[in-house]
Amino acid sequence: MLVGQWRYPLERYSWEIVEGAADPGEDGLEAIQRELREEAGYRAEHWELLVDGLALSNSVSDEEAALYVATGLRRVPVDRDPTEELEVAHVPFDAAVAMVDRGDITDAMTVVALLTLYRRRSLGR
Repeated sequence: MLVGQWRYPLERYSWEIVEGAADPGEDGLEAIQRELREEAGYRAEHWELLVDGLALSNSVSDEEAALYVATGLRRVPVDRDPTEELEVAHVPFDAAVAMVDRGDITDAMTVVALLTLYRRRSLGR
């Protein structure tokens, strides 16, 4: 599942995995579970940590990300932030990886998540 939105700093549309910052006092897993509901209208039965401590821009920030794989998805009412205009697309995994290869997906967290999962699947994990 990819979420599309206009990214004003880049002045272009971006296809990304569900992402978002944790609220004060909220741990990373709780944050991404909330973001999945808010952005896409889904809950997941299973969550697997894919990458932890991903340094997003370590020359100017100490921000780090944790990336998860969610499975066992089921629809729930969307609890979208009214300030966000998002489009949700259900893209087959191999097609999403091909989007990375073509340069259609450039968001760093999305690229890392897709290519890490692709490598794990290639190795049978």
